[in-house]
Amino acid sequence: MAALEEEFTLSSVVLSAGPEGLLGVEQSDKTDQFLVTDSGRTVILYKVSDQKPLGSWSVKQGQIITCPAVCNFQTREYIVVHDNKVLRIWNNEDVNLDKVFKATLSAEVYRILSVQGTEPLVLFKEGAVRGLEALLADPQQKIETVISDEEVIKWTKFFIVFRHPVLIFITEKHGNYFAYVQMFNSRILTKYTLLLGQDENSVIESFTASVDRKFISLMSLSSDGCIYETLIPIRPTDPEKNQTLVRSLLLKAVVSGNTRNGVALTALNQDHIAVLGSPQAASKECLSVWNIKFQTLQTSKELPQGTSGQLWYYGENLFMLHGKSLTVIPYKCEVSSLAGALGKLKHGQDPGTHVMPRFVNWETPQGCGLGFQNSEQSRRIEDSEKHIEVEVRKFLALKQTPDFHTVIGDTVTGLLERCKAEPSFYPRNCLVQLIQTHVLSYSLCPDLMEIALIKKDVQLLQLCLQQFPDIPESVTCACLKIFLSIGDDSLQETDVSMESVFDYSNSVHDEKMEEQTEILQNGFSPEEDKCSNCDQELNKKPQDETKESTSCPVVPKRAALLNAILHSAYSETFLLPHLKDIPAQHITLFLKYLYFLYLKCSENATMTLPGINPPTLNQIMDWICLLLDANFTVVVMMPEAKRLLINLYKLVKSQISVYSELNKIEVSFRELQKLNQEKNNRGLYSIEVLELF
Repeated sequence: MAALEEEFTLSSVVLSAGPEGLLGVEQSDKTDQFLVTDSGRTVILYKVSDQKPLGSWSVKQGQIITCPAVCNFQTREYIVVHDNKVLRIWNNEDVNLDKVFKATLSAEVYRILSVQGTEPLVLFKEGAVRGLEALLADPQQKIETVISDEEVIKWTKFFIVFRHPVLIFITEKHGNYFAYVQMFNSRILTKYTLLLGQDENSVIESFTASVDRKFISLMSLSSDGCIYETLIPIRPTDPEKNQTLVRSLLLKAVVSGNTRNGVALTALNQDHIAVLGSPQAASKECLSVWNIKFQTLQTSKELPQGTSGQLWYYGENLFMLHGKSLTVIPYKCEVSSLAGALGKLKHGQDPGTHVMPRFVNWETPQGCGLGFQNSEQSRRIEDSEKHIEVEVRKFLALKQTPDFHTVIGDTVTGLLERCKAEPSFYPRNCLVQLIQTHVLSYSLCPDLMEIALIKKDVQLLQLCLQQFPDIPESVTCACLKIFLSIGDDSLQETDVSMESVFDYSNSVHDEKMEEQTEILQNGFSPEEDKCSNCDQELNKKPQDETKESTSCPVVPKRAALLNAILHSAYSETFLLPHLKDIPAQHITLFLKYLYFLYLKCSENATMTLPGINPPTLNQIMDWICLLLDANFTVVVMMPEAKRLLINLYKLVKSQISVYSELNKIEVSFRELQKLNQEKNNRGLYSIEVLELF
């Protein structure tokens, strides 16, 4: 089955999309970040989870980007081509594209292609291909002509097959279409002529392709509204000969033949494709997902603001222009099976009977692990929690079957239904194993965290916080309440992940702080006092205050649970009302822990914490602000929180001071960059004094 989730706008910034839309959307070196190239002068790096841009680069006025920017996954640099021949390479630290590496090539570039595991390739408009390293070694090298006169490249795709790069590109000449397949392990270039079949006058609107171990499945969406498939062999029988390939009808009339804004086609996996276009002549544009294995429409979403007829997908996200905004639509596509195509029959049962989950592997009738055939087997497998755990372990030890995701979801659903029906039944070890398969989410099994909250199972809750990206803010706050209220004795008996917690014992640092309390650490010292009235009210020596602030206020296991909260995703608007329901003493404890983490961050120049996955400084500061915004009126009335609030006040003052100085330094560096670097000072001796203010 396939499903389209709720769409969201990646950025409200109006992109310079021309009449044909954007130049491209490409994956960066981080799975959550994407390079968007508009049809003008700008490349923008977006972070999808935050729905905001991280960086923007533009070429000079008068120049125009002619090739989508891509990421070199080997060097983590970005590459773009402007004015057809000028290649630029830069990284996140670069600000001005005019100042970055530049290479002028001898021929016009059609596209730069880059995938994980190999160097980028440069495809020229005349059909020649070069590796980036070889091209940069001699940018002005002669580029041969591969395609014939008046032959134009229409589409290209880069694959990794058997760990070797394979490039395919499609050309068109006078209504005839040709496919070129370049095998880089053998340096073989094979040309194929694509026969259109009965409708020789049809125009191909869009291409997409998927690959397996033997064939490239080339799919095309034609002007008649049908989708066709052409199988291209990975290993050609006669690579020197121009071979002919016939296409076959795959899906009929999936879009209207006269769509106004164009159509788009992309393969999501070997069984599902996404189609952008109007399904009927008078209807609005739609995004549809089709199952090509069973030739069924799985789901569709109407796009009332119209599109540019462009569609990109990475991971489980579809990208398109909806109106004038770049829109992301998350999707789910399970591997196709007969069970998913036909649906599941629901049989009526007598009141009071216990619903036994059935896990059927339709493609393996004899069953595999959890693929049981009848209720008697199901009852035997559920005789004990230990038996269930053993069977789950056996199933997970096998290679993933085509219906792996479905079986995992059905298994969790069945276990949770029994947990609610029988309160004494709680197979926690089995649930932990299933969560660790990384195929579950909160939306798929919301009862899982609900039951864990009732059981106060902090280990399971921590695991869910680490694995699920879609936990509601109310559930996050419910977890926080338990993490703050559970006793230390109970925590000692709990097995939680400690990878985010560093060694809190730092006696050497404590001794140094007692001997030298005036040392500033990244602009902040707990003893810094420009508010003498505050310290006079505290009746405690600065040395005592420092010693108290550098000792962790919570035990390591509680710290690990709180770190899971800090890493969780949230929306401030929805989170704040739930934070007000947490008792004031627990809020104070959490603030003390956050203040302690800030002090630990300030001990080194990088302002980071040690550990495998520790909280970041931004997460620490954001949660301090959230807690104070939600509970300041209550906390300020607590005498035991007075010292903490004063320390937080000093923390904020120090941060303002640090950022103020950093801004000054930034301005100074900008002024330095404006200095003329091309002064002719040959043979002269000079001294320049630069004043940093």
